[in-house]
Amino acid sequence: MKRTGSAVWKGPIKEGGGTVSTESGALDALPYSFSKRFGDEKGTNPEELIGAAHASCFSMALSLMLGQEGFTPDELSATSMVTIEQQGGGFSITTIDLKVVGQVPGIDEAKFKEIATKAKEGCPVSKVLNAKINFEASLG
Repeated sequence: MKRTGSAVWKGPIKEGGGTVSTESGALDALPYSFSKRFGDEKGTNPEELIGAAHASCFSMALSLMLGQEGFTPDELSATSMVTIEQQGGGFSITTIDLKVVGQVPGIDEAKFKEIATKAKEGCPVSKVLNAKINFEASLG
């Protein structure tokens, strides 16, 4: 299974802008820019997209693992806050704070935390920074 995201950028970093799209069309030429990423301008940016991907992947992994243990969640509400900070001459994602609040009938707090920890470790997006990145570059 493969899924594709794409981006087009035009112009210099601070004055320019780009659009981000997904193969499914869920995002279709959604604008992003320097001021949306590092300033106060409303709009999307790579870090919030990583956060959304992480929260959604984790929620699905947790639902699966709860089901494997005989529990059916009424609701899993997950947030993934991605922190980007200036380091040296550039920027780095330094921390991701993943939180979940569950409404799961018949489970106690300790068991929920145990299963949630396994889901965090098993979620493909949680592992993404350890992924092999195949890379290609060319001039058109």
